[in-house]
Amino acid sequence: MLANRLEDVKGIHGLTCVPDYISAAEERDLLELIDRNRWSSEFKRRVQHYGYRYDYRRRNVPESGYLGMLPGWLQALAERLQYDGLIAETPDQCVINEYLPGQGIATHVDSIPCFGDTVLALSLGSFCVMEFSHTACSLKLPVLLQPRSLLVMTGQARYKWRHGIPARKSDRYEGMVFPRSRRVSITFRKALVDMAVAASELKYA
Repeated sequence: MLANRLEDVKGIHGLTCVPDYISAAEERDLLELIDRNRWSSEFKRRVQHYGYRYDYRRRNVPESGYLGMLPGWLQALAERLQYDGLIAETPDQCVINEYLPGQGIATHVDSIPCFGDTVLALSLGSFCVMEFSHTACSLKLPVLLQPRSLLVMTGQARYKWRHGIPARKSDRYEGMVFPRSRRVSITFRKALVDMAVAASELKYA
């Protein structure tokens, strides 16, 4: 099982990274499928939501935010993550973020009441450096995310470390400079919402 062969990144317990989790051909196909769907421009960066919509202002997943089952191409990836032993239950919520050079996301911990104990992020397109900062001290650690790599956060990495992407056009990592181009990330999570109630509200809305 793939999960049994992974090691902690940077000494952060529960933080693992799988290089080339998908092939270059799969990456091209995913980007094409993503761009066929409608982007939301509610933030400086464009986003797409699947499964459940996360309310960024209220920081919750309302039961009325159920969007339906994941589309087949995302469901296949979600099931693959569980099959590989990277998450206990098949994810049912995805957010896709687009980052153009100069764009980033503030450091944060994914909502604890809303999502399960494993968060996975698949990187498409560009290299970038994600910064991890401990919630209880000033320790900060950079992690290089490569195209087609899968980042897995569970345990301490999920609950005790914030993660974010600085808004800049290039990254310096271990003495090397990585200019950024367009990067798309697919984040998979298990929503802690009663699907039966959510589906019922959607049906009768």
